[in-house]
Amino acid sequence: MLISTISAQDPASAANKFINVLDKDQKGLTLFPFDIDERFNFHFFPKERKGISLEKLTPAQREAAFELLKTCMSEQGAKKSRDIIELEGILRDVEGRPANDTYRDPAKYYITIFGIPGSQTIWGWRLEGHHLSFNFSARENKLVSGTPGFMGANPAIVQEGPRKGTQVLKEETEMGYALLNSFSSEQLKKVIFNEDAPGDIITFVDRKASIERRAGISYAQMNDQQKQLLLQLIRVYVYRYTKSFADNMLKEIQTAGLDELWFGWAGDTKQGIGHPHYYRIHGPTIIIEYDNTQGRGNHIHSVVRDLKNDFGGDLLLNHYREEHSPKKD
Repeated sequence: MLISTISAQDPASAANKFINVLDKDQKGLTLFPFDIDERFNFHFFPKERKGISLEKLTPAQREAAFELLKTCMSEQGAKKSRDIIELEGILRDVEGRPANDTYRDPAKYYITIFGIPGSQTIWGWRLEGHHLSFNFSARENKLVSGTPGFMGANPAIVQEGPRKGTQVLKEETEMGYALLNSFSSEQLKKVIFNEDAPGDIITFVDRKASIERRAGISYAQMNDQQKQLLLQLIRVYVYRYTKSFADNMLKEIQTAGLDELWFGWAGDTKQGIGHPHYYRIHGPTIIIEYDNTQGRGNHIHSVVRDLKNDFGGDLLLNHYREEHSPKKD
């Protein structure tokens, strides 16, 4: 398993700085053991969650939380995360909800820490709410996993108000269409595996990401330009994370064989609101899904699933259990 070194960014120190600014009651909401089923409780829709919500944090505590996020995400990934949280207020207005509505609420995003952050420990943490879920696992202050990693946007393109035209997941949309539009009519017969897009990402909130078969067209069947477009699209998703971690994720994809990557499309091929569509990148180590079908094609769900290392992977969990098993004389 490839593990990226991000010691210079020191996520354990950032996590402890966040913990240290919490009071006793806040810590009770935030801290959990690493070896607990709650760590696998992955969602991306409005619901109550374990952890401490942004609502219960002071402005200084919130900034400490986002400083922790910055140790695991690229600058662009961290910005997208904050922009997605801010979309809750816009969605509340779009749906005509009152200002005090808590169903669409930028403060209903939760931070949970699993285990004891340290330079020699196995631990993890989660940032999750409606349309955002990142699940990080670390060992000896090295990021082992950052998946499942979910980003959504509703509205995908803001239609009115002071932030009209805002498109948080613009790259994910435009790069997907750039690749689609590069294929010949004969290639498109392979690429488009269904005329109707699924109503959501297929892996949904399953603990083990699984899709029965790869669909569409393989990397090996693409020309050089199309291969480059596919790799650029993958980078859009992988480089949501800090560079060193993303570099190693790409190395794992490459080691597993680029020719084993598949790109498939379902639904409408015309771009714009009113044209629901879906695409997927599927390889031996990764599934990337993008679905824009709800809200008349103006509501995006996107996810990165690491088929070996989601939630840190079984290997990390086994290491943790071995380290914490009762010692015999």
